[in-house]
Parts: sequence; structure tokens; C-alpha cells
Amino acid sequence: MTHVRTPEVLNELRERIALLEGATSRRVNTLPFGVGEVDRHLPGGGLAFGALHEVAGGGAGTVDGAAAALFVAGIAARTTGKVLWCLTRPDLFFPAVAQAGLHPDRVVFCEADKEEDVLAAFEEGLAFGGLGAVVGELVRLPMTASRRLQLAAEKSGTMGIALRRWRRQTEASDYGQPTASATRWRVSVLQSEDLPVAGIGRARWLAELMRVKAGECAEFELGACDAKGRVSFLPLSSNRQGAEPWRRTRSG
Repeated sequence: MTHVRTPEVLNELRERIALLEGATSRRVNTLPFGVGEVDRHLPGGGLAFGALHEVAGGGAGTVDGAAAALFVAGIAARTTGKVLWCLTRPDLFFPAVAQAGLHPDRVVFCEADKEEDVLAAFEEGLAFGGLGAVVGELVRLPMTASRRLQLAAEKSGTMGIALRRWRRQTEASDYGQPTASATRWRVSVLQSEDLPVAGIGRARWLAELMRVKAGECAEFELGACDAKGRVSFLPLSSNRQGAEPWRRTRSG
């Protein structure tokens, strides 16, 4: 009878599986949020560099869309280097983006007439390398296009963020379609945090982690980005009145 050393066999199987999945022995660099309640849900403790991530507003309205854009700006602000932002509608209110920590001197805008051109610039920016992050504003993101973006990000090690924006509610249903992104987020505006000064309050968001590779979905109530792009964790409240628009559009 031949005796097989089980640990050796298991190690060999693990190596074969890793090769089949295209895994590498190098450690994946990540960008932590700096909030333990969020980072523990993300493999590696943060958003992976060399990967594609998706962010959208919780509804088709401009308010949730603006919150999603600021969430993305805060992420980009915490990277190092220039940020390429590809878009078809030059409607970003940059003082607000700057308040989220992303200084205008760091951003290079690429304005295109068609979404196909945004995708092309998005992919080229990711393949170029040397950038802190590349943001692409998109309505639709087909699986084939997302795979190309993911491969380009993997090769250069640059973080790619697809900011999904739509003009009509019917377009929002596309967000439920599968893509190659490592994470998928949906951001909605909540009732502002009460402050001791009458008439004002700190902006607050509901950030839903809808999809994460090798992780579990979750949702977080967050204080909006500060001047360094950092968010803060706020425990889920019993008062969800401000989240009603998100509740009505929770499809896909």
C-alpha cells in the first residue's frame, strides 16, 4: 500500500487552483477607508489597486448622483498622483469635489462626445499607469467592456472607478447586470447629522456594498467625506426617513 502525504497533496492542489484562477503570489495593494467597520468587509482591508470598482447613486435623481460623485472623489483624493476623470457631461461642481479632498490641480479631465469614447479613454488611462486613479462616468457597462477595464487595471496596478450616472430611472436597472468589477457600491443621501448649531448639519450617506469579490455584502451609514477624503462611520439609525428614495429604487 502506498501512503500519500496529505499536506503535500493539498498544497499542490492549492497551487494548481491558484494558477487556474490567475492568482499571483504578490500581495494586492489596497486603499483602506480607515474605518474598521467598512475595511473588514473588504479583502485586504481596503479597495484594491489594480482593479475596477463601481459606484452609483441610490436613485436616478441628481442628489444621490452627487453623493456618489463625492464618494468617488474622496476615494480618488486618498490615492497618490494625478487623477484622470473621463466624462461626457462637464457638470461637476468642483468646489464641492475640492471639499471632498480632491484638489483641482490633481485632476485631468477628458471630455468626450460619446460614451464609447469615455470607455476608450478610461481603458487607455488605466493601461498608461502612473496615475493615482482613473474615473469614468458611464451609463452602461457591458461585461466585455468591464473585463477590458479590469485587465488594464491589473496590468498597470492603477485603480479604476466606474461612476455610473443616468438621466432616467429606466437606465438604473442596468446596474443589476453582472460586470467584472471587484466591488460595487450604491450611495444614497440620508438625513443630515444633527449638530449643535441650528440650521446646519453634516451630510450623511447610506453606502451599500452590493457586491465584493471574496467578501460579503453590507451597508454602512457614513458621514460624508472631509477635506482629506475620509468618511466616518455612523451606526445604523432607526430613523430611515432620509433613505426613502433609496428604498423605492432598490432593484437589481
